[in-house]
Amino acid sequence: MSTPKVFAFPLEEYAGRVAVLRERMRDVGADVLIIDEFEHLAYFTGHIPTAAMYQCCLMPAAGEPVMIVRSLDGPMLEEMSWTKDHILFDDGDDPIAIVIAELKRRGFGKSRIAVETDSHILLPKRLKAFKAGLDEARFIDFGGHMWEQRLRKSPREIDYLRRCAGICDVATLAGAEASRAGVPEREVAAAITSAALKAGADNTRLLLMQSGPRSSTLHGGLGNRILANGDIVHIEMVPHLRGYTARSMRPVSVGAPSARQREAAQALISLQDAQFQAMRPGAHAGEVDAILREGVLKAGLRDSYTNITGYTLGLVTIPRTSDFTRVFLANSAWRLEEGMVFHMYTWAEGMAFSETMLVTATGAERLTQIDRKLFIS
Repeated sequence: MSTPKVFAFPLEEYAGRVAVLRERMRDVGADVLIIDEFEHLAYFTGHIPTAAMYQCCLMPAAGEPVMIVRSLDGPMLEEMSWTKDHILFDDGDDPIAIVIAELKRRGFGKSRIAVETDSHILLPKRLKAFKAGLDEARFIDFGGHMWEQRLRKSPREIDYLRRCAGICDVATLAGAEASRAGVPEREVAAAITSAALKAGADNTRLLLMQSGPRSSTLHGGLGNRILANGDIVHIEMVPHLRGYTARSMRPVSVGAPSARQREAAQALISLQDAQFQAMRPGAHAGEVDAILREGVLKAGLRDSYTNITGYTLGLVTIPRTSDFTRVFLANSAWRLEEGMVFHMYTWAEGMAFSETMLVTATGAERLTQIDRKLFIS
């Protein structure tokens, strides 16, 4: 019995993506492209491999693409990918040697081969081996092209992000409800994780959570604290759905917050709301960033503001956890476009607020819908 196909997108959408990709390949004069960044493999072929061994797709300027995949991942390849030409290798094989042999066998040994020079998978040692094994070929730098192509999201992509944002909302509320004095951090994390998985999350690394003195350590690991009155619990949701991730951050006060915490939280929310109002097609990213960055500094909420205030959201796979193809900084010179999606965030005094934001024709739409407030357990 054959494995049923579970494509993340209709075949027509994959075909449209490949058509655009091949236009860019023609622009740089490439006969074949080696796709090995896992996000790009997912975007163009539907297959999300594991990181244990090198795997790739050979995308010719015309004709069927060729997937070169670890045998152990063969069943998932058959289930997830629309491609038909598959070369599977065993764990004792050298995947780089197999790619070289397939390129030669298919007539690309002396061709113009495009490579992702900004891939997290194409390590310098691997690129060196390709060049040594294909010494009659010409290698072309294809860095940046696929990242840029993915910036504007299709309706189906936005639907995944919208559904993923709903998971953020449900799980954050579960965390706020579980955050009580005397409760271990890990019980709160378990409540959040359970809610997210029940709501449809595909991944198990679902959140970043810290409490008390560590609530400002946004990327810290889960600890073993017992929550106490006066703690702030930081909840950042990072669920995935079919490889797409939405994000949100909320602080939860265990017991009544101080007057200062209430004022600071409201100030952060108001400044971020003003930033959201400016997120329209054509808006200058540096100017959008300045609304929040300069506002926070002027209000005295922070002594310095060195981090970004937002970044690209969409398809994210290992080994990355975030997509910085576009970021909001004081010196950002790019402009917003309809269909872009971002994680916009701010924090001060141990409290962080963030949303998943879609740029529409008429302005910004908040995909995460949970109340914008400091939650009180």
